[in-house]
Amino acid sequence: MKTLYLIRHAKSDWSDGSLSDFERGLKKRGHKDLETISSYMSLQRLKPDLILSSLALRAQTTADILAKKIEYEGRIHYMAELYNTRPEKIINILTLQDDGYSSIFLVGHNPELTEFANFLVKENFAKMPTLGVLAIGLEINSWSEISEKCGKVEFFIQPKQFRYYMPKQIRTTLPIKEQQES
Repeated sequence: MKTLYLIRHAKSDWSDGSLSDFERGLKKRGHKDLETISSYMSLQRLKPDLILSSLALRAQTTADILAKKIEYEGRIHYMAELYNTRPEKIINILTLQDDGYSSIFLVGHNPELTEFANFLVKENFAKMPTLGVLAIGLEINSWSEISEKCGKVEFFIQPKQFRYYMPKQIRTTLPIKEQQES
């Protein structure tokens, strides 16, 4: 069995109209949400064997901060192919991964991640929100076996879940400045 974590990048910053879509970074809220979600993932001891990320700046930043917070020591593979792509291309990328990897974080964009999630699982996702994390248990032994509806949802989290109530364990892992704003 393999586990795939589909992670949409954190909230992006549209304030600088001179930047292309590819060059946009994260908003202040995106950074705040990233601290919360990465704290949760750290507490759950979620650590992949591999991180694949879109080459777009907002996805790279999301992958970098998340990796640091969960103390991921492997290499992050930044891929232009994960930006503005079709689910078929994502399948091709995953089928080429080493079967020694049991779990993969895939940091990308919408609508691609939503379409890919709907390909993998029976449940229907209307839209993957920014910094949504969908963990999918894949009933496969090799990444080359990925097929339609081969997965089951293990969990789904998003920043909105923590806006009004944040468990004490997560609050204590956030930087002090962040705690004062909550």
